Amino acid sequence: MELWPAIDLRGGNCVRLFQGDYARETVFGTDPVAVVERFVVAGARRLHIVDLDGAKAGLPAQAELVARMAQAAGVPCQVGGGVRTFETAAAYLTAGLARVIIGSVAIDDPDLLVRIARAFPGRVVLGLDARDGRVAVRGWLDTSEIVAVDVARRHAELPLAAIVYTDIATDGTLAGPNLAALREMLGAATAPVIASGGIATLDDIRRVADLGCAGCIVGRALYDHAFTLPDAIAAAAEA
Repeated sequence: MELWPAIDLRGGNCVRLFQGDYARETVFGTDPVAVVERFVVAGARRLHIVDLDGAKAGLPAQAELVARMAQAAGVPCQVGGGVRTFETAAAYLTAGLARVIIGSVAIDDPDLLVRIARAFPGRVVLGLDARDGRVAVRGWLDTSEIVAVDVARRHAELPLAAIVYTDIATDGTLAGPNLAALREMLGAATAPVIASGGIATLDDIRRVADLGCAGCIVGRALYDHAFTLPDAIAAAAEA
């Protein structure tokens, strides 16, 4: 299973939110490029980057910083947050990002998701962030009535790189992953599923791997030194 260290950006800083709440933010670093370099030196083979300002605004807010981070990393990076036009997706992929994550567009304009995914096969990730199984959009500020697994089924034929499934209730909480929700998503999806939210221990990583997830995103546990990145990568590789 792939291990994706997470770097969430807000105002040029590395931060983590508690359950997606912008008012409950913890700053973990003021130099995101340095954080990238630390992760890579520690063994990261890929990175998950989210522009929280972009997610809230609906357009890239830190694109230049994200591009610098990807260049400094030298490993595949995926980025989400504010990717809501064809041009934005193309610009990120041209700037050196390996993948773009598309979330709100899948709900607001599914035809655009289809267009982008077919234009860039294997480089588009469907981001499904859910509260009680229903998709949240626009930086998690709004929750729709659309069920996340239904969106995964609807786009089963697209050449997606993966689906990132985030359980908002556990994100940033260190409360453990929502295994039941992940199991349901794995049953609905044809694309590889990357789990996000709640990882607190190495056993959490192993449990996610044992379910059959292709990847696991880890954020706060790394910043809080609950375990080391090498140990997390090793746990992900055990399944």
